[in-house]
Amino acid sequence: MNILSIQSHVAYGHVGNASAVFPMQRLGHEVWPINTVQFSNHTGYGAWRGPVFPADAIRDVLTGVEERGVLPGCDGALSGYMGDAAIGDAILDAVARVKAANARALYCCDPVIGDVGRGVFVRPGIPEFMRDRAIPAADVATPNQFELEFLTGRTIRDLEGAKAAAQALRSAGPAAVLVTSLQTSETPEGAIELLAVDGEGAFRLRTPLLPISVNGAGDAIAALFFVHLLTTRSAAEALARAGSSIYGVLKATADAGSRELLTVAAQEEFVRPSTMFAPVAV
Repeated sequence: MNILSIQSHVAYGHVGNASAVFPMQRLGHEVWPINTVQFSNHTGYGAWRGPVFPADAIRDVLTGVEERGVLPGCDGALSGYMGDAAIGDAILDAVARVKAANARALYCCDPVIGDVGRGVFVRPGIPEFMRDRAIPAADVATPNQFELEFLTGRTIRDLEGAKAAAQALRSAGPAAVLVTSLQTSETPEGAIELLAVDGEGAFRLRTPLLPISVNGAGDAIAALFFVHLLTTRSAAEALARAGSSIYGVLKATADAGSRELLTVAAQEEFVRPSTMFAPVAV
């Protein structure tokens, strides 16, 4: 498959395209990355250098790709961290151009807004853009629990609340929703969950909660879920494969005591996860 991936990039470490592109390539897919920013490192370090690219730069790069005559062969578009709300129009324009060339192409929106504990960490205007424009245009959405609550205006306390919020998001546009970093009153201590909801039902995948705090895992699992969904057409199967892979990478990272995801060193986890977790219909 061919995937257009529009999101941030860092020279050092693995977030945004630096976290999402290689796993998709390792699974055998061609990826056409367009970077919304070029930073030295992720912002979690507190200091970084590099530019946020203007929306016109995003459009210009996409036009160059389009001029190669390859957009009819693009199977999906993925977007993540934007850097500036104005980039949103360029992303939706790119999605429209892809879908005009290939009506079967799908758009996966990873609505990067914030996280539990950190709150909103993107620039003003981006959360509202995600809620009001990107999500209605998306076929697939991959919010974390914090983002799902913002996008739906709901507080998630239990699994039923999480399912209801995911269904509410589906009613706004996406046919399939993956909820990451899910912890409710029913989540056992020492565990963390993923929830996938589509037209076939709701599926939960539970893994051990690892003693680790790194950036970029959400970017990787969004990409993995999207390409597995495209190839299997099953949210449950995509959940099992993506969740098992990201757990394997995170475990290797935790075991090594690394502050950055071991995206390259643990790359076998993308193809053959050390541990396969089975989703449960809920």
